[in-house]
Amino acid sequence: MRQRTGSNRSWPAGTFLSRLSEQSRAKLLGLGQFHPVPPQRELVRQGEPGGSVWLLIDALVKVSARVENGTEALLALRVSGDLIGEMAVLGEPVRSATVTTCGRAVVSQIKGGVFVDFLQQDPAVALTLNQMTIERLRWSNQRRLDFAGYETSRCLARVMLALAGRHGQPRPDGIDLGIPLTQAELGGLVGAKEATVQKALRVLTSMGLVTTPGRRRVVITDVEGLRTFADLSRFGQVTANPD
Repeated sequence: MRQRTGSNRSWPAGTFLSRLSEQSRAKLLGLGQFHPVPPQRELVRQGEPGGSVWLLIDALVKVSARVENGTEALLALRVSGDLIGEMAVLGEPVRSATVTTCGRAVVSQIKGGVFVDFLQQDPAVALTLNQMTIERLRWSNQRRLDFAGYETSRCLARVMLALAGRHGQPRPDGIDLGIPLTQAELGGLVGAKEATVQKALRVLTSMGLVTTPGRRRVVITDVEGLRTFADLSRFGQVTANPD
């Protein structure tokens, strides 16, 4: 366990733990209790009070929320090195979303009061958390802009490129998104029903831009072509994470 949870471990780029200094990271990792968690287990549940934050040590989780009519939307994905549950500790009275493990996971649970004290003692970490929150807000705002300005197939292309840029894995046939997602879950990310996502995927497949070699896999076979289709060719390039 020590090798997998040490402060000098290489954490995925962009995650909370990857942004901290080794000293701050080691202190934060020492504040919590480590727990193995089985697949499909809810770490936090929408509407419940929040008493802890969770560091994802070895984990892939889905963040989802349900509206009054019962519809559930996939809001985000979080990976090893990410922090979840901080909003209900720092201000909101209850959890705003449900977080569910996608597979076997190891997490660190830190009591809310302990986490707040840590932030007060280490302003650099508090600033990092604030920057991360702003980036998550920008992601949400960008998705809203996409929904307003583009049809589903282009919204889907934009989301897949964003996911590949952070989680993608190079494969002989292209770039795997690196995250197992059903078509219904992809629909949750772009605000579309599963049938609409199926139609959009058929469009992208017929154009030679993506393939779906498995029920929960999507591979981008033509990154530049997908960027052009998504109207993103003016912006940076997608670089998959190395294995």
